[in-house]
Amino acid sequence: MKTEELGSARILPLMFRLALPSLASCLINVLYSIVDRIYIGHLSSASSAALTGVGLCLPVLQMISAFSAFAGSGGAPLCAIELGKKEKDSSAQIQAQKIFSNAFFLLLFFSAVLTFTVLLFYRPFLYAFGASEGTFPYARDYLRIYGCGTVFVQLAMGLNPFISCQGHAKTAMLSVFIGAVLNIILDPLFIFVLGMGVKGAAWATVISQGISAAWIFAFFLSKNSCLKIDSRIFKPEGSIIYKISALGISPFIMTVTESGVYAVYNYGLHKFGGDNWVGAMTLIQNVQLIVYLPLAGFCSGIQPLISYNYGARKFLRMKYVITVMLLVTGITEILLVMSVSFFPFFYTGIFTGDSQLLNIAAPMLRFYILGMYIMWLQHCAQTVFVALGKAKISVFIACLRKIILLIPLAFIFPRIFGVEAIFCAEPCATFCSATTSGFVLYFLCKKIWKASYSEMEPRIL
Repeated sequence: MKTEELGSARILPLMFRLALPSLASCLINVLYSIVDRIYIGHLSSASSAALTGVGLCLPVLQMISAFSAFAGSGGAPLCAIELGKKEKDSSAQIQAQKIFSNAFFLLLFFSAVLTFTVLLFYRPFLYAFGASEGTFPYARDYLRIYGCGTVFVQLAMGLNPFISCQGHAKTAMLSVFIGAVLNIILDPLFIFVLGMGVKGAAWATVISQGISAAWIFAFFLSKNSCLKIDSRIFKPEGSIIYKISALGISPFIMTVTESGVYAVYNYGLHKFGGDNWVGAMTLIQNVQLIVYLPLAGFCSGIQPLISYNYGARKFLRMKYVITVMLLVTGITEILLVMSVSFFPFFYTGIFTGDSQLLNIAAPMLRFYILGMYIMWLQHCAQTVFVALGKAKISVFIACLRKIILLIPLAFIFPRIFGVEAIFCAEPCATFCSATTSGFVLYFLCKKIWKASYSEMEPRIL
């Protein structure tokens, strides 16, 4: 697909050409994210302690991915907007390249800082997130190895949005697919055949991410990419980094506060319930990934299309894209959440055969997942805010759900109503923030549509 097709091709087929590979990427990414836990959860000995230990690493892994989102999700929409302007402004291509180079610099810088931090401070991190003497050895083994591969994680996750923003959705999907398939193959080999257990799962993930990063490097060095890896990577510009930061802070907050939420959850569950309750939350969060990532994948595929047409001032095309995105994600998410609500033992049973964990996790899953009935509205709104470069609005919505609502509720509920109440914090916070997001999106789009009345565009379907 040529980049110019984002502003000229018929919209409905174009949306699905972009969204389906991105959706496939996120479905594959579900496997990437949870396949370690599936295998570990079925280890013949100490499976529940090992699963809980790896689950305790999740807040740290979320923090690492937050920095890749900062550079990737902050820079890619800006690149897409500049590439949209390219039709009318020849200097836009140069500006897009500068944005890409500065984002690349940030990813390398974050890699160095995060590797040092994780390897030096993994012990206090894990104990702060609810580790016990029984689960800490498993968490330590996994996190130390994963920390060594931080640079691969940063480059694989942070550079992939710059492939999608050029319209190469299939290539972006393949970068995820290659790593995920390799991870699925290496996991049983390292965990069971070589008897490495949790360490084997970590090595499988690091090697797989390294291969994904190499694939992405090859794309940016090829003639298919209009963004290139060159010496400008090592010449950061303050003004451009500021723009990336202003937009990237929203996805960063959304991801890093997820880490904070997990920490509060794990602390409360360990204090009021014990290791089995922490393990049950790990199962529930795995199921949440199955429900959430298809939503994220579809919206991620659509985002470059919104950004490009906003930059090209083709507002009617943008309006149609947003409308279809809301309809597709709303219907899909409601059906998925209904499925999980009806069959909670099936979904949690994917990850473990431990009856104690299942008897805690399955009933609590029904309460925890209720917020996903409306979460699609917030994610669509966030996608639009980031795509249009509306950094302040995006940051406010990101902070509203996690910092203002969810973390305080997760801290307060178990102290008043008991350990089970902590699972109700998620739907309460999600309902309030998603409703607010919907109203903000409505008024923002209403303002933009006024500019479209004089720009009648034929053949948008």
